[in-house]
Amino acid sequence: MSKTVGYARVSTSEQNLDRQIQALEKYVEPDMIVTDKASGKNLNRPGYQSLKVGIGKLVKGDTLYVKSLDRLSRNKEDLKKELQYFKDKGVKVKILDMPTTMTDFPMEQAWIGDMITNIMIEVLSSIAQNERETNRQRQLEGLAAMPTDSTGKKISRRTGKPVGRPPVTYPKKWESVYQEWQEKKITARQAMRLLNLKPNSFYKLAKQYSKK
Repeated sequence: MSKTVGYARVSTSEQNLDRQIQALEKYVEPDMIVTDKASGKNLNRPGYQSLKVGIGKLVKGDTLYVKSLDRLSRNKEDLKKELQYFKDKGVKVKILDMPTTMTDFPMEQAWIGDMITNIMIEVLSSIAQNERETNRQRQLEGLAAMPTDSTGKKISRRTGKPVGRPPVTYPKKWESVYQEWQEKKITARQAMRLLNLKPNSFYKLAKQYSKK
């Protein structure tokens, strides 16, 4: 037998769930409303996870009601994945603040509900991609505007220190160990262990050294 569940969330313990619960109770029995007082930045919330695992998890034919889309997550990429997850499980997601999701279509018109969900997923995907590109562009513009030192390395205006990863330097025993490796007296793995270097750092230094 299918079930109808509501989900309400606020970000902190000081905030009140009453407004969301009152709205959900028009569609869901009070004892079927799951709540969380936790940030929407990630999905590791006890109440929300109970909708996906355990005895109360939502399965095909079930319906999930939420007051607004950001109650599921504030991360657009996560929202897209969660809507896709419920769609794949055959769970209907109804958003009270989005009237287009609230209609109960007859069996022969179920495709309309799927189409609405697909549109939401595509829109969220586009928004998430746009946000990533905007943030990336801002980072590049900020980096370009930074002052540089005498070597051309970017300097943070806030700390006055170089930005980015510090350059990898040659360990003390580099020349002798490198020579043994080149002469095949030791393996690359042995050379890394002797120099206490990770593979990426070892091969980067080896490439630089071979050009000298």
